[in-house]
Amino acid sequence: MKSIEAEFERIYRDNYRRVYAFLYRLCRSPQTAEDLTQETFYQAYISLSRYNGQCEMFTWLASIAKNVFLKYLRHTKNETLTVDLYISDPEAPLTDDPGYRLMRKLEAARVLEVLEGMPKKYSEVFLLRAYGELPYSEIAMKLGISVSSAKVIYHRAKKYIKEALINE
Repeated sequence: MKSIEAEFERIYRDNYRRVYAFLYRLCRSPQTAEDLTQETFYQAYISLSRYNGQCEMFTWLASIAKNVFLKYLRHTKNETLTVDLYISDPEAPLTDDPGYRLMRKLEAARVLEVLEGMPKKYSEVFLLRAYGELPYSEIAMKLGISVSSAKVIYHRAKKYIKEALINE
């Protein structure tokens, strides 16, 4: 029988890159993403007994990572996080123009505020889909909802965010 430490080491090796990439997409800072990834795996280790195997390991880890990220936001209120959600104009080219970068940072900070204020299920589905790049089937399994509900909630969350940005 494998020891818990050996099993967790395998989980870490198999999922580290995806968890880091998920968190990097949220914060756009390599150091912050690394710190949050380590915190995610620490939280996963102490909660491993609660993993019931009903969803993929990465889905479970992404849910923990999302909570770690939101906790980080609440504690830091970091206004300079760049979260490129491609909500205002998904076709807009990336540029090094300082005005454009500032606009994207301000938009990202506003989107994070909207995410914190929307119903929990909306923000969970949105983060897991947009940043975790999880299929709707995994999101549905993780949250105990149907696949069609996951799709509807994701699209409503996007609409909610767009409307909040337009109406500010």
